[in-house]
Amino acid sequence: MKITALVYSENELGQIDGKVANGLIRYSEKYQIVGVVDSTKKGLDAGEYLDGIKNGIPVFGSLHDAIESLDTIPECFIYGIASLESFLSKDQRKVIIQAMKMGMNIVNGLPEYFSEDKEFAKTADKYGVSINDIRKPPSRKDLHIYSGRIRYVKTPIISVFGTDCAVGKRTTAVKLVEALTLEGINAVFISTGQTGLLQGSKYGIAIDVLSSGYSTGEVENAILEALENENPDIIVVEGQGALSHPAFTSSCAIVRGALPHAFMLQHPPKRVNHCDYPEIPMPSLESEIDLIESFSKSRVIAITLNHEDMTDEEVNETVIEYENKHMLPTTDVLKHGCDKLVSHLFKLFPKLSQKRRLHVNS
Repeated sequence: MKITALVYSENELGQIDGKVANGLIRYSEKYQIVGVVDSTKKGLDAGEYLDGIKNGIPVFGSLHDAIESLDTIPECFIYGIASLESFLSKDQRKVIIQAMKMGMNIVNGLPEYFSEDKEFAKTADKYGVSINDIRKPPSRKDLHIYSGRIRYVKTPIISVFGTDCAVGKRTTAVKLVEALTLEGINAVFISTGQTGLLQGSKYGIAIDVLSSGYSTGEVENAILEALENENPDIIVVEGQGALSHPAFTSSCAIVRGALPHAFMLQHPPKRVNHCDYPEIPMPSLESEIDLIESFSKSRVIAITLNHEDMTDEEVNETVIEYENKHMLPTTDVLKHGCDKLVSHLFKLFPKLSQKRRLHVNS
């Protein structure tokens, strides 16, 4: 059974820094999200607010409002904000302590480790609750260095990259895995960030907190583990940041550790500057495609859109424009699904199509 959880996303639900909460609201194999705390969206249905489709997850104005409204106290309280500045405010600290006092285990996706905070640790011990720092890496003895075995993997490996952080790479990757699974394909998702792990991904690690000596090896190891345990038909790897982004190096580790056979590129057409660096302009699709292909020696095979600040008409027009300009299948998976992507993968990797026919015939 899934673990019941309340997600904290004060003032950030549906925003860039609320991406952890947004992702959990859309999908989670591990947690049953029973509510979201965000006073600025109090009374709304979280699914309807995000995607226009009600999913029965209510938004509460405060932690106390949530506990008063819910039938039982959730098992976990998830901190669902992922800002560039990862330190907590005084008000946020108070909310987390209140949640522990109410008997909820704390799940934290920040690189600020709550378990190492003296006040948090003391409170957790007093009230008999646990603290789970999702992004806290294993001890060094349990980390993996690059072995080179990834070079011999024949199973198709696809990675969803982006032109910026917080553009929907993980959402597109998860949706693609779901669509392939419905076609009878054994597809496995590799998480490289905290939200994917919170959603229940069996394979992966938050690589942005690892030293450069281990990040490539951990990506490689996650794929090798998935191959050994699942015998998948295809592997879909979540991208991080952007290869061109000057503030992040995770994309480099993913290219080297996963050696993807192909890439899909997620892009927000209306975003002018990088979300956390407003003085740095966004790269063009052309420049990012060129960089990915020259660095990886693999091809970008599709474009996927983030529709922030776009009308449905603008999305439709952009799909046509990009397909004509770049000669690549283009879609917005939240609005139009993954049919184009799946069909294109079947064309590029004929063995996938054969496995689909076997599934249909059986």
